[in-house]
Amino acid sequence: MTQFISIPVIESNIYMFGGHQHTVQGGWSFFEQKHQAFELMCVISGHQTTEFKNANSITYGPGDVVIISPGTVHLNRNASATDEMTYICFHFDFDSLRLKSRLIGYLANRVLTSDTLTAQKSEQVAKKIVSLSVSETLSAEAIKLEIQIAVLQFMAYLEESLDNDNGHIESHFTDQEAKTSQEIATIIQKMVEQIGDRTFTFHDVCNEIGISKGYGYRTFKKVYGVTPLHYIEDQKYQKAKMLLGYYNYSIEDVADKLGAADLSVFSKQFKKWAGITPSQYRKQITKKRTVKSSKETGYFE
Repeated sequence: MTQFISIPVIESNIYMFGGHQHTVQGGWSFFEQKHQAFELMCVISGHQTTEFKNANSITYGPGDVVIISPGTVHLNRNASATDEMTYICFHFDFDSLRLKSRLIGYLANRVLTSDTLTAQKSEQVAKKIVSLSVSETLSAEAIKLEIQIAVLQFMAYLEESLDNDNGHIESHFTDQEAKTSQEIATIIQKMVEQIGDRTFTFHDVCNEIGISKGYGYRTFKKVYGVTPLHYIEDQKYQKAKMLLGYYNYSIEDVADKLGAADLSVFSKQFKKWAGITPSQYRKQITKKRTVKSSKETGYFE
């Protein structure tokens, strides 16, 4: 008998922006900022100082890397008043809460020195992204796909290395904080799944596990780098996209299943999420492939 092997469902959702390589003069600095994404900063030559608000500054040099966690207020500047510095940076975000929490807990906001494998892998992917960006042989779409592949391979390395190497590193948060945040995320996912039956607030989520709203908010943001409200909105957006992919649901049906007061409210909210209306999004969805068998015909989802 042929063994049945299940292939996992994969929906890649990588967002990358603000990437560039830059050579700056001595005394250069960039204004204080924060992002709802990770920022990878790799120094190619010279030395850079990153100042974290209400925390210590760090200075790092050629081959060293810093991954700045989401929501961290920081300022980057050339550590030298006279010498040039060259760096590569890019901002990136992804869906996996597990990898986010492990990045924040064990790697973020620290200097990864050039003699470590993680810094070397980081520099390799940064340089590869720059090289792909100036390719004269690939099409614009091929460049984007190759960059996505490079970033995914880098994330796969991070996932594996964090499994093997974090035993000797002190995390930025406690095991209890990680456990509580994971419970919050699970409850949010469950409540968003059931949102067509009843709406909910973050206060409801915290009541479910017997913690205060303030503690839940602070802990979730500390562990995952985003606020729980941001995560709730993201889960609603993911559900909306999934439901819009089912053509047996009208857009009114989708609005109802998201707990929206009416179609207008849902359309405005979806446009805030996606930048386009639900009907425009539905038109962009690739046609479903049809699967035929000896017994029935159906959609391959």
